[in-house]
Amino acid sequence: MSSSNSRYGPLVGSIDEGTSSVRFLVFAAKTAEVLTYHQKEIKQITPHEGWVEQDPLEILESTKECINQTIENLKRLDIDPEDIVATGITNQRETTVVWNPETGLPLHNAIVWLDVRTAETVDKLVENVRDHNKECLKQLCGLPISTYFSATKMRWMMDNIEDVKTAVDNKKCYFGTVDSWLIWQLTGGKNGGTHVTDVTNASRTMLMNIKTLKWDPHLLKFFNIPAHVLPEIKSSSEIYGYMEDTSLKGVPISGCLGDQQAALVGQMCFEQGQAKNTYGTGCFLLYNTGTSLVLSSHGLLTTVGYKMGADAPVIYALEGSIAVAGVAVRWLRDNLQILNDVKDSKPLAENSHSPGDVVFVPAFSGLYAPYWRQDARSVICGVTEETTKGHIIRAALEATCFQTRDILEAMNKDCGIPLRQLLVDGGMTANDFLMQQQADLVGIPVIRPSMAETTALGAAMAAGSAKGIEVWNLKDVHTVPVDTFLPTISEDERDYKYSRWKMAIERSLGWSITEEKKTSSK
Repeated sequence: MSSSNSRYGPLVGSIDEGTSSVRFLVFAAKTAEVLTYHQKEIKQITPHEGWVEQDPLEILESTKECINQTIENLKRLDIDPEDIVATGITNQRETTVVWNPETGLPLHNAIVWLDVRTAETVDKLVENVRDHNKECLKQLCGLPISTYFSATKMRWMMDNIEDVKTAVDNKKCYFGTVDSWLIWQLTGGKNGGTHVTDVTNASRTMLMNIKTLKWDPHLLKFFNIPAHVLPEIKSSSEIYGYMEDTSLKGVPISGCLGDQQAALVGQMCFEQGQAKNTYGTGCFLLYNTGTSLVLSSHGLLTTVGYKMGADAPVIYALEGSIAVAGVAVRWLRDNLQILNDVKDSKPLAENSHSPGDVVFVPAFSGLYAPYWRQDARSVICGVTEETTKGHIIRAALEATCFQTRDILEAMNKDCGIPLRQLLVDGGMTANDFLMQQQADLVGIPVIRPSMAETTALGAAMAAGSAKGIEVWNLKDVHTVPVDTFLPTISEDERDYKYSRWKMAIERSLGWSITEEKKTSSK
């Protein structure tokens, strides 16, 4: 435990495992200051179009490397690593891992959240539902039947991967999201690792009852997934186990939040009606609905925001999920090669003025909230002979802003209370042009904190405030400096631009059809 003579007081570590990289950061509990960190990129494997996988062992080894390297950084800074009293985990959600608990080895690559291989699985499940209603399970789990969530990925592996099917039949299979895989491995693995998940990650599987916070028998039966493969559901802030095979041996893991919920906590959205938007590979807007469970009728997801302790109340959120945000800019760089560096998107977009009617709908694998259309595909509309690469880049950035407005419109309809300001975080928020466009296109102030590590901060707050740790006081919130972007265009111009976006959305729908439909149309 931390010495009272420590220069910074007690420290809290945070594992931030995202879609493209993993990081380990160390925070001072008294000030929320980041003292040091180490980051490593994670490869994505794309064996077929629309398939996205990652190697669970690479995720694990990269996590360990980041922890060990950060500890070396602390030593070089003359900070005692023994001052770290706890560690939290935040992770890419819905990404699904299956492994053999006797060997500790994965049974298949992790299937990443944005993978769409389960489209046929979804279709088959919906065929057996009255009126083919994809929202038939929302009363139980808060979610539509979609390729996005973990249950359809697990069902696909059980149907298509012989090693997984055999392991499940022989009761030698553990299922989990990335948090479960890391906690199990870091607390001992096959030598007594803890198989747990927290309520925020469990709420993204389609298997947890959103009211009872337990695995639901009806949902397990619907997907035909046996309970024995599942982790135990815990709160977001309690001691799950103690580190083994890293430089932090003996340090408790005491916080766990899915990445978007971690950002909600890190942005201090503790009051009903507060919301944050995270701009990364995808874009995710969460709106705190307090202890009230709001089931959306306008295409949003009902999810658990956080539960800060075993005895604490559960806080719910409405979520709008956008599949493609930062990945669209990387696509312009890597596939079309009209960008050398994503940082170049700001000056190129700023310098592209008229013609201003180019609209880009980046639906590479369908549209998420509020449309939920797997058959949508990307379209670029309004191209003329005067169009330059700058206009395409600008349209790609504006697409994230328009999709955010889509979600805010749906939230207003569900909650009846328009948002007064939008708190933002994530890597893309470093782009001032994007932030100004966001304020212009939604018509409310956009608030960006100067401390960008809100996701990792949320996990550290959960870990540091856990019972038995208690070095972080969530009621004593330190305000941080912010940048505020105010709308600068008229309401008429804003609505005109949005109407063009909706026209482009209509043109994106219905492009992707299944092989069965292709055959029947011949």
